[in-house]
Amino acid sequence: MLTLRLPQPGDRPLEVLAIGAHPDDIEIGAGGLLLTFGDVRVRYVVLTGNAARHAEARDAAHAFLPDADLRIDLRDLPEGRFPAHWEEVKETLESVARDCSPDLILAPSAADAHQDHRVIGEILPTSFRNHLILNYEIPKWDGDMSRPSVYVPLPDEVARRKAELLDKCYPSQRVRDWWDAELFLGLARLRGAECRSRYAEAFGCSKITLESSPS
Repeated sequence: MLTLRLPQPGDRPLEVLAIGAHPDDIEIGAGGLLLTFGDVRVRYVVLTGNAARHAEARDAAHAFLPDADLRIDLRDLPEGRFPAHWEEVKETLESVARDCSPDLILAPSAADAHQDHRVIGEILPTSFRNHLILNYEIPKWDGDMSRPSVYVPLPDEVARRKAELLDKCYPSQRVRDWWDAELFLGLARLRGAECRSRYAEAFGCSKITLESSPS
């Protein structure tokens, strides 16, 4: 298995764009990776939610990214209706692209079973054509387990901290029968086994360019 590292700009912090259809998407899909970041600049964009859910998202963004230069952008597009509101989703992502050129983008996958996630995943590469996009996975009732191509090993304490913060920051989701630390750690344990680590997060990546080192 080939090990690569995220780009490390020498004269500025790493710039990250994290996009979620709903509050909690970003942290479920990439919360462990976020917890490993130190001095980074993060544009945090969530496309749906009411005032209560937006408050949870703000708390979560600060909890998962305590040392980041953080810009939070919360929208209120209709949840569960993205295919019917394709133009609005497209314009929202285009507006972000006009004033954001990140080193790394974390976003849902075009193969996700949830229609809101899927629309973002389909549109995003047309708005950000020359960027590294890692598509995170979200466990759900639909059972659309992915075949990831990128793994981020997580120390035990980071995996457990992710599960702890998800429950702390999103109390509104505790009513869901699948929302618990056992599920989050179980998926992380499975992905860890696939990359010879105890815990890991996994992502898809549809396109990446490798450059050979100068001779």
